[in-house]
Amino acid sequence: MTTSEPSPLSPSSSPGRSAESADSAASAPPVEALDSLVLHATDNGVSWITLNRPDALNAVTWDQRERLIGLLADASADPDVRAVVITATGKGFCAGADLRGGTGSGERTGAERAGAERTSGDVARMIRRGAQRFIAAVLDCEKPVIAAVNGTAAGLGAHLAFACDLVLAAESARFIEVFARRGLVPDGGGAYLLPRLIGPQRAKELMFFGDPVPAAEAERLGLVNRVVPDGELAKTAREWAERLAAGPTRALALTKQLVNASFETDRAAAFAAEAAAQEITMSTADAQEGVAAFVERRSPTYRGR
Repeated sequence: MTTSEPSPLSPSSSPGRSAESADSAASAPPVEALDSLVLHATDNGVSWITLNRPDALNAVTWDQRERLIGLLADASADPDVRAVVITATGKGFCAGADLRGGTGSGERTGAERAGAERTSGDVARMIRRGAQRFIAAVLDCEKPVIAAVNGTAAGLGAHLAFACDLVLAAESARFIEVFARRGLVPDGGGAYLLPRLIGPQRAKELMFFGDPVPAAEAERLGLVNRVVPDGELAKTAREWAERLAAGPTRALALTKQLVNASFETDRAAAFAAEAAAQEITMSTADAQEGVAAFVERRSPTYRGR
């Protein structure tokens, strides 16, 4: 294992370890503190990213968001990382953006930093650079990303989970579209993600009313792949992630790209992209290994190359 923090799923990881209070979340923490608020470990080809502000139900600050974006980019670029898991400590997966920073994204606009009046365009710019860029980092990660949702996922936190390729939820988890409660429209790609997962009418119901959706109902709707007992979440996430990490990494990355793009393209464009992706995949060592293993009637050993 190579790690900058203790493994987030090991018994030695304490839910309250180095947690900042919600009242101090708006200030920018030093690097050492930030490392303790977003734990990271790489184990057996899996990058484990763990939000660690349990006292604030893991509401994300600007600094945490930037660290998550960086870790996802690192996972894409590192050939030794072949899958990613995003999870959290405590009772909350992510309560959304930390609102104590003065804006809905936890980031202050240029006008607010200067003490000037907010001008037209400030909020849209903030959303593009903040919540939307955050969710795009998950969607664009070149490795499969699993959300292991251990508790409440609200607002941007729910969209963080929905942007992942696979979603595991503990029985105690719940998902809440909180925006309408605050007089806001969904951000962080919510109106893009939800209709694609559950259809427009169901998506509108969740967004209009903002009612909590228990894990079992989320599974029935198609928001999550599987619900497991709380005590089995870590074990199941590890099993799924290590299975992905043992797979043909480039083929999985291209499959992810094809599926994510399929809703924005017509059949001709989708078929063309599929053919091009298969052309690329067939040149990989993993594809040659897969064919050889089939011919030799053995299990393939993929190396992510």
